Amino acid sequence: MEDLTEVITCAEFHPTHCNTLAYSSSKGAIRLIDLRQSALCDNHSKLFEEHEAPGSKSFFTEIIASVSDIKFARDGRHILSRDYMTLKLWDLNMDSGPVATFQVHEHLRPKLCDLYENDSIFDKFECCLSGDGHRLATGSYSNLFRVFGCTPGNTEATTLEASRNPMRPTRPTRTLTSLTRAVRRGGENAGADGNGNSNDFSTKLLHLAWHPTEDSIACAAGNSLYMYYA
Repeated sequence: MEDLTEVITCAEFHPTHCNTLAYSSSKGAIRLIDLRQSALCDNHSKLFEEHEAPGSKSFFTEIIASVSDIKFARDGRHILSRDYMTLKLWDLNMDSGPVATFQVHEHLRPKLCDLYENDSIFDKFECCLSGDGHRLATGSYSNLFRVFGCTPGNTEATTLEASRNPMRPTRPTRTLTSLTRAVRRGGENAGADGNGNSNDFSTKLLHLAWHPTEDSIACAAGNSLYMYYA
């Protein structure tokens, strides 16, 4: 392991073209492979990578850039990726950079030293897309997960809690539309979620999946599985 400089973190086949697959790495790169060219995946047909601005690199840059999960959209044209701080949406026809970036843990940036000390910075959060590709979701701490709109005119961020008794008031029916919405704004407290609540790093929502045709999400928090319906 000491000799490794880059490791593969996730792999995903294209939803319609069985000859195409993508894999991500610990250095924040996503490589697209065409198996018609070669059965070996040594060479990639496309590389998706976002470079840091000059002078912005720090000790944590490479750690938080590591891609923990990737998912193809059902249209086969887009890839969603999750690193520690953000969700990124990539267009397969545009490898110069992501077409959209969604901030998930930006409020934790001042606490990266603490997160490194307790190993939380190495947590691997998954991501998912709705069947129509209009919304994205990923998990966070305190058993929270966030749903983002990704269409023009609908970029609202909704924060939901996977719990039997959510701290925020809700209606009796727990749905994506009825739970309290929280659009992240500037000036939040460091270490607080989108609602200004302190994060509990001992509880984390790492795994979630969006139903391919219905508007429902399955979330795994601790030893419990929660279903949310829109």
